[in-house]
Amino acid sequence: MNPLAYNPAPTSASGPSGLVGNTPVLRIGEPFAGEGRGFWAKLEGANPGGIKDRPGLHMVARAKARGDLADGAAIVESSSGTLGLGLALAGIAYGHPVTVVTDPGLEPVIRRALTAYGARVELVTTAHPVGGWQQARREKVAELLAEHPGAWCPDQYNNPDNTAAYAPLAAELIAQLGRIDVLVASVGTGGHSAGISAALRRTFPDLALIGVDATGSTIFGQPARQRLMRGLGSSIHPGNVAHDAFTEVHWVAPAEAVWACRALARRHYASGGWSVGAVALVAGWAARTWPAGSRIAAVFPDGPHRYLDTIYNDGWCRGHHLLDGPVPREPDEITDPGERAVVSWTRCTTVTDPVAAADHVALAGAR
Repeated sequence: MNPLAYNPAPTSASGPSGLVGNTPVLRIGEPFAGEGRGFWAKLEGANPGGIKDRPGLHMVARAKARGDLADGAAIVESSSGTLGLGLALAGIAYGHPVTVVTDPGLEPVIRRALTAYGARVELVTTAHPVGGWQQARREKVAELLAEHPGAWCPDQYNNPDNTAAYAPLAAELIAQLGRIDVLVASVGTGGHSAGISAALRRTFPDLALIGVDATGSTIFGQPARQRLMRGLGSSIHPGNVAHDAFTEVHWVAPAEAVWACRALARRHYASGGWSVGAVALVAGWAARTWPAGSRIAAVFPDGPHRYLDTIYNDGWCRGHHLLDGPVPREPDEITDPGERAVVSWTRCTTVTDPVAAADHVALAGAR
């Protein structure tokens, strides 16, 4: 089967996995871009659980095909929420018990949803001193795997099947938009930015890829700090991030993402979480600054419902000082990720792999 084959949305499905994919695109203009300008948002929140339904199903299917995952064996994985939902779906579709290892930042509504879908939720209570909550979760996953022989971990951070799962999404975009000049995508595990851009560049080799990261994330060489936003950014260095694929990177702060989420909801009745707000902010800037006629696609990974008590809650936002001032219309700029630690929307056209850079420095010092 051609992984880029595009099929029309089904009118019915024999099982829940058949509801994944063929998500709509929506034109987004003001207040992000002026008249005649805008971008196309791929609404992955239309999947049953969000964008990570795609890799959840694909990683499990490929593991079963290789014999890495035996029939009925347990699946154990670290997640901040969305992949957990995708794996719960895969567990139902393929008949596997699922354990999701998460941290106190997981919204109660998602914890209850995971439990309702049959997943077991394991909560770590102490962040790792260097790798933060992500590393703490991964260490707990390793403990559970040791305790349960035969259990399998997808390892979303480094599994190439995570990236490969997004080829059909690229095919959908081509069928829906015809031509794509710029792709704007958030970066966490690196799966969807790498997978969609690689597939699109087979048709559009000059595609520009704009990565959207969170302030305080280490993915593109900034120093690690505690982060309020979930779903994008990282305190570790996922192997699936294709640093050389990016044309540029933007870091976005929580207040800026909140403004964009709320503006989307008010003007377009389509919004989502932290990644959606950050991506919309940057995609709107691209729509204003790229040459007229450029076709810009932005990936919205989820919908708004899990964030009603945070992003869309005035009291919560005021408590975190997220409604205190105006949001910048343009990003600040740095020439190198190591130039300084950024605390608000900032753009950089020098994209480097911090792990590779550190290895190069270490190798040079050893000579």
